Amino acid sequence: MEECVARGLAALAELKHGSELIVVDNGSDDGSADLALAAGARVVREPRRGYGSAYLAGFAAAQGEYIVMLDADLTYDFADIPRFVAQLEAGADFVMGNRRGRVRPGAMPWLHQHVGNPLMTRALNTLFRTGLGDAWCGMRGFRRDALPRLDLRTTGMEFALEMVIRASKVGLETREIPIELHPRGGESKLARYRDGWRGLRFMLLHSPTHLFAVPGVLAAITGAIVMLAALMGLPGPESRMHALIGGSLLTVFATQVLGLGLCARAYGSYFLEDREGRFDRLRSRLRLEHGLAAGGATAFVGLILGVAIVARWADQGLSGLFDERMAIVAATLMLVGMQVVFTSFLVSILGLRRRARPGPALTYGLSVAHAASSEAQSAEASP
Repeated sequence: MEECVARGLAALAELKHGSELIVVDNGSDDGSADLALAAGARVVREPRRGYGSAYLAGFAAAQGEYIVMLDADLTYDFADIPRFVAQLEAGADFVMGNRRGRVRPGAMPWLHQHVGNPLMTRALNTLFRTGLGDAWCGMRGFRRDALPRLDLRTTGMEFALEMVIRASKVGLETREIPIELHPRGGESKLARYRDGWRGLRFMLLHSPTHLFAVPGVLAAITGAIVMLAALMGLPGPESRMHALIGGSLLTVFATQVLGLGLCARAYGSYFLEDREGRFDRLRSRLRLEHGLAAGGATAFVGLILGVAIVARWADQGLSGLFDERMAIVAATLMLVGMQVVFTSFLVSILGLRRRARPGPALTYGLSVAHAASSEAQSAEASP
């Protein structure tokens, strides 16, 4: 800890700004907080455990125009802090380090370096178009006034991804600079598979388009094609009914998934300030009544068709169901129509709270912080 503080203070001394070095004590029991205080750092106590909790406490305590954050375990070079500040002074809002190709021997497990981190970075870029080369790099810098727009909330390891995703969604000017990763000066607190799954889960939850819309559209197209093929008699006589039932199930499933995706998008827009252009345009053009009309018309067509089938069935003396294929179509139309109706109501209920919630009233600054705990070790530096 003393070496981290000494390196941090030396790096900050090169800056033209007044600066401070903050160490966040995240419930440590190894005396590292006292060592940091004795070495000249400002220590902030955060009793809530977690990587994100530590950083949020450090951000709230920091004072200054810029914030540079890094893990206080000697994996990152404190001498790189001026390079991050230089990018911020040049107009960047958010600066990420990129460790690709610059990992020292023993600094990162082979599986993390060549499989986990590249795949997670690829997933991040696919879902959110961040254009970054190293999604999990823990050394970052950003402007203090960007924090209310980021509106960071997570308290665990997902915090690292939340910061990148929010920066992309709110349109921060983001840049990357190459840095080296050095062997860790302490024990790693990462849980390889658990943290990897939590990261992937977090990305999916913040991308309802990919989580709901993509599979929903694919299921809808497939279901419609299968049903049309079955009605046209393309499959053999023995498989025609099975194909029609399968197509009907896919169509109903697709309607439900697309409805859930629309509700998820509405929740993100109304409650999380997660704006999306296509949803906003759709919302400005369509109202509850449009959904009710579309769903009601679809269900009504299915109902009329069903009544006609039942009437002809009764006319046949109820001896056998008349035209099973059209009965399946009628049931599908009624189910899809009613799902559209109730989904329209739910989206409108979510829209009752459209007033934007103010960001957190916090004062931020530029500092270097360390979380010495069983869950996270983090840092933050600030002129």
